[in-house]
Amino acid sequence: METTATAPAQAPGAHRVMWMSTIGFTAMFAVWMMFGILQKPIRTELNLTEAQYSWILAAAILNGSMWRLPAGIITDRIGGRKVMTFLLLASAVPAFLVSQAQSYAMLLFLAFLVGFAGNSFTVGTAWNSAWFTRNRQGFALGVFGAGNVGASVTKLIGPAFIAATTGATYFGIVQGGWRLIPVLYAFLLIALALATWFVVPHQDRTPGHGKPLREMLVPLREARVWRFSLYYVAVFGAYVALSSTLPGYYADNFGVDLAAAGLLTATFIFPASLLRPVGGWMSDRWGARRIMYLTFGLMLVSTGILMMPNGHIVIAHADGSQTQHLGYSIGLVPVVILIFILGCAMGIGKAAVYKHIPEYYPDNVGSVGGLVGMLGGLGGFFLPPMFAYSKAWSGFPTSTFFVLFILVAICAVWMHVTILRMHEKQSPEMARDIDDSTLYTTGAPA
Repeated sequence: METTATAPAQAPGAHRVMWMSTIGFTAMFAVWMMFGILQKPIRTELNLTEAQYSWILAAAILNGSMWRLPAGIITDRIGGRKVMTFLLLASAVPAFLVSQAQSYAMLLFLAFLVGFAGNSFTVGTAWNSAWFTRNRQGFALGVFGAGNVGASVTKLIGPAFIAATTGATYFGIVQGGWRLIPVLYAFLLIALALATWFVVPHQDRTPGHGKPLREMLVPLREARVWRFSLYYVAVFGAYVALSSTLPGYYADNFGVDLAAAGLLTATFIFPASLLRPVGGWMSDRWGARRIMYLTFGLMLVSTGILMMPNGHIVIAHADGSQTQHLGYSIGLVPVVILIFILGCAMGIGKAAVYKHIPEYYPDNVGSVGGLVGMLGGLGGFFLPPMFAYSKAWSGFPTSTFFVLFILVAICAVWMHVTILRMHEKQSPEMARDIDDSTLYTTGAPA
């Protein structure tokens, strides 16, 4: 007899769950992130400042994060088929209404509602974890998480649609230009809701069915869960924030047009999304902890270079003269390459973080994954305004990457210190030997 907790990886329907959840998540992620590439035409039409628009981005991210904990718990209790279908339908309505927004306040409110689609990540994570065994969960979750590539869909097709349809009106109510994009997404979400309901197995797996809510929340007391959440802020929250803000960064700092800015942003989004299955496979093979070291190392190097502002140091001498030293500048091509590397690191890192969860909490993936996803997404809510205000305060457009460098450094230090403490706790004799100064005075081998 099959049980919900130990479903074989090749169980009938397991791969249908994986692929349909991935497709649905990709579409909802595209809807969630569509305001990034729509920034220029919306700001022009509604006469919005960069700071004002950053709150539109943040509002969508906020609602796409705040419900992840309850969404994960509900998925474990009633099954992902029902919850995923509901999310697809519930996201379609505000997506359509975005096309009718005529004011900043209305757009801000609808952006918040559209953000509900972002909670699909936790639903799909809990759903896939219920269908795959431990040795295949890293890969399955990596494939599903590759749906993050939806963030690039609007960036690739949006500029062409906007340019080709500006000034047109369809069916008497739908305007062309940027307003056509959310309408197309609304119909796509409805179609995927129907497909999900009829394609995946009707008999779903519900590992949390009948389990008391208090029992499902017990792991959330552990510091480890909150540490994983901070990691996810760095690899996912920052990914979401950059996906929304990079088009504007490229356009403002390098003078590229909207289409080019979208393509350049895609060179970050694709590796940050499509390498997630690779990160899952690497975590299955070599362990998630090693992959996190690799992730944070690459992120520190890339953001450390990107945060350096163009310019030089001016020295004022005693005689009143001034001289310039240590001139530094970085062009578009090196910036794109470094951001591509940053995307690669985030891609494998996102899978590595979530590989930890079924390893440590196999019976509470919904609640733990929900909290990690929620806090990671909330990081994406706070980061766009932080980018905007740090730029206004410092005057440096590269301050975005300084913020990320500090965040990643905190994560890396916390992880390393925790691992050292774990080693010391598990092998106290070895720790005492390492700290014993007599080893160095008696000639004992180190």
